[in-house]
Amino acid sequence: MIDTPTLLERFCRYVRIDTEASETRNAAGEYPSSPGQLILGRMLAVELRALGIEDVVHTPKGLVFATIPATVEHDTPVIAWLAHLDTSPETSGKNVNPQIHANYDGSDIVLPGDKTKVLRPREFPDLQAVIGKTIITTDGTTLLGADNKAGIAVIMETVAFLLRHPEIPHGRIRICFTCDEEIGCGVLHLDPVQLGAVVAYTLDGMAQGEIEAETFSADKAVVTIQGINIHPSIAKGKMVNALRLAGKFIDRLPQQTLAPEVTAGREGFLHPYQIDGGVMEVKISFLLRDFVTTKLTEQANLLREIGHQLEREYPEARITVTTREQYRNMADGIAKEPRAVSLAQEATRLAGMEPKMLSIRGGTDGALLTAKGVPTPNLSTAEHNPHSPLEWTCLEEMQSAVGVLVELARVWAEAGE
Repeated sequence: MIDTPTLLERFCRYVRIDTEASETRNAAGEYPSSPGQLILGRMLAVELRALGIEDVVHTPKGLVFATIPATVEHDTPVIAWLAHLDTSPETSGKNVNPQIHANYDGSDIVLPGDKTKVLRPREFPDLQAVIGKTIITTDGTTLLGADNKAGIAVIMETVAFLLRHPEIPHGRIRICFTCDEEIGCGVLHLDPVQLGAVVAYTLDGMAQGEIEAETFSADKAVVTIQGINIHPSIAKGKMVNALRLAGKFIDRLPQQTLAPEVTAGREGFLHPYQIDGGVMEVKISFLLRDFVTTKLTEQANLLREIGHQLEREYPEARITVTTREQYRNMADGIAKEPRAVSLAQEATRLAGMEPKMLSIRGGTDGALLTAKGVPTPNLSTAEHNPHSPLEWTCLEEMQSAVGVLVELARVWAEAGE
């Protein structure tokens, strides 16, 4: 295994910085949507310069760029490694207190900050694969932030390793850290020209050895229900309560299909995740997801049909459905550069693991960057139970990810332009 003496220290230092993304501030025009992303970006820029990289750029939008110089004289394709600075707004990222469990014995782990939060191997079988290794958890009161600070730590450790070992042959490698990936804006201000790479890899995956070259296609839908408000003392025959209609609307969604809690594999879903409003007006936000892009239209039409049903029953109500494209399945774009996956598979084998090809039931910066013309598969960095107080990572799996990147640098050095 590649020696990565500062990997654990880096990771714990990064996760203690609150970089939680905010949809509200993003909607108000702030980018990045949280000040912690700028703080972490500045820290990484300083660290990259201290390692000896001369072309580090920290943009006003918070993106960090740098280049690992080539150690070979012949022309090689330029590749890029990406990770995102922000953490999910679904669980607090403030005051993260990482807990280190060395030589994990396979038993239940009660998280000390909230003892109702317990990691049980029977519920989370990935734990059984890391017995005897070092795992890092939250204290139960926040997420951990391994999504995506495990990726950041892996990239930074690989940069340090390659600069310590100039005898390893590799071409130019571009580094990029993005902002607000968790709210769909990670590459909003990333021009592929700035990256200057033939292919890129996001370091934003789960168990070791996994390679993901397909994502959901995704839209966001907002259902707006407009009712009629009047003082409840004189409401009979006059009030149309948008909150009650919202409850009826959600109740008419498919219960045994199209919900994330009852789907897996290549099944899509339609997910209500936020509700705002009162008697006069309610807005329900939905995630529409499927590997087949055309099925997103079917999901949106289902929402519209439910709205029409309720309007027929409550003629004074008005229900509208608006949709917005978020990202598209990156499989087609990646297929245009087959080496993006084949060389990742080769690097994984050289690092001592059998590659596992998976599809992402979600999306990454890679989906949007692929749509911009840079094929971008996703590689694993030991992110388990993301977006949750039960999030955890494994030090040895992160070390394996460093090994994959080192081998990836080698194999791309042998690839022709």
